[in-house]
Amino acid sequence: MTLDDPTPLGRRDRKKRQTHAALAAAALRLVAERGLDQVTVEDISEAADVSARTFFNYFPTKDDALVCDPGADAVLRALAAVPTDQPALEALRRALGEVVHEVQGDAELWLLRLRVVMQHPVLLARMVSGNAATEQALVEAVAARLGLPPDDVYPVLVVAVAGAALRTAMLRWATSGGTGSLSALLDEAFAAIAAGLPDPERG
Repeated sequence: MTLDDPTPLGRRDRKKRQTHAALAAAALRLVAERGLDQVTVEDISEAADVSARTFFNYFPTKDDALVCDPGADAVLRALAAVPTDQPALEALRRALGEVVHEVQGDAELWLLRLRVVMQHPVLLARMVSGNAATEQALVEAVAARLGLPPDDVYPVLVVAVAGAALRTAMLRWATSGGTGSLSALLDEAFAAIAAGLPDPERG
C-alpha cells in the first residue's frame, strides 16, 4: 500500500507498481487457497506471469510478498502534511487516516491479507517486526515536530499508542469481513485514547 505521490509516474514506474501489486495479490490468493507451506515463489511468479528472477527484484522472500505494510515513506509524507500546530496524537490520527483511506480503496486485497496473516502466526510476527521499522521512523518524525530527542518517552509512547489504535481498528475491520468503515473504527479507537480510556459504563 502506498499513498499517491503528487509527482506523475512514468510508464516504467507504473509498470513496476503493477508488477509489485500483481505479485502480492497472487501470493495472497494462492496461500489462502493452498496454505503457506504449499506455495512456492515459482507458483507465485507463474500466477503473476513473471519469472522467479523478477519476483526477487520486488521481494526478498515469499513471506515479504504476503505482509506488505504501509511503509514509513507513505506515513511520513502524510504526517508531514499535517500542520505542526496540531497535537502529536491528532497529527498521527490524521496521518494514519490517510493510510486507512488507501486500505479501504483496496479492501478486498487487504481483507485477504489480514485473513492470511491471522491464519499463520509466522506471518503475523513478520508483519509486526516490519511495522517496528515504520514506528521508529515515526518516533523520530514526532520528536522532530516537538523539538524533543527521539529517545524521549513521549514520542515513543504516542507512536506506540497510535500504532495500537491502527492495529486494533484493522483487526476489528477484518473480523467483521469489512462490513463496517475502517476509518470510523480508527476514529473510535483514537477517541477512546484521547478520552483517557475510561471504563465503559456497565449496563
